[in-house]
Amino acid sequence: MAETTAAIAERWKNISRTDEAGLIHFAEQFGSDGRTAVRKLVQSAERALRQLEKEKKRLEEMRCFERKCEEDGYTLICGIDEAGRGPLAGPVVAGAVILPDDCMIFGLNDSKKLTAGKRVELYEEIMEKAVAAGYGIVGPQRIDEINILQADYEAMCEAIGTLRVMPQILLNDAVTIPQVLIPQIPIVHGDARSLSIAAASVIAKVTRDRLMVEYDAVYPEYGFAKHKGYGTAEHYAALRKYGPCPIHRRTFLKSSGGSWGESS
Repeated sequence: MAETTAAIAERWKNISRTDEAGLIHFAEQFGSDGRTAVRKLVQSAERALRQLEKEKKRLEEMRCFERKCEEDGYTLICGIDEAGRGPLAGPVVAGAVILPDDCMIFGLNDSKKLTAGKRVELYEEIMEKAVAAGYGIVGPQRIDEINILQADYEAMCEAIGTLRVMPQILLNDAVTIPQVLIPQIPIVHGDARSLSIAAASVIAKVTRDRLMVEYDAVYPEYGFAKHKGYGTAEHYAALRKYGPCPIHRRTFLKSSGGSWGESS
């Protein structure tokens, strides 16, 4: 006796859209079913397979720098990126990630192109699959002391130092880190062009966002959980009302042109 359309629909509901074998099996198993509802489900499976193939191709294209490094004999290839360079408050955070050469993380991209929910989902998968992953944090007082670029470099060095294995080569998002002896390749817009750097961008962004949510509980009047310290209208309004708090970057406030009092 043929399965009911409801039972088949339930099967379809439970198939991951990244489960290539499951999608193929579903399409083949029910491809000859003449019921309209089932044909629509099979068409959905076929579309999902085409989308999956497209995603695999995109990810393979994002491995071009990693492949070149592998051809040159490197096996421990580390992506480096930072989050929080522009905000008025909070730390800058750098991520460092070494992915295995056969790693396939569907949806991985520049963290700025992802929703907050998708970043968290990918963060968990990256941490599970990575050969090594870590992050470095440099706070606002240090940023004021040495400037944001040098703070970026410090955070990146710290992130590298947290890795449980030492990378053989670094793929960096557009910078060359001073005083690091490991070979480096700076890649402009690297977070959108290299899987390793994209993974590092997700680690950095999720880590920093979580820190800003924690700061929001300490300084709830500023709305840090919402804007993460960036210069939004809401943030500027809070600064005018309350003045800066201990996690504000004084040098950034000065360059913003505003006149802010000190919080009590």
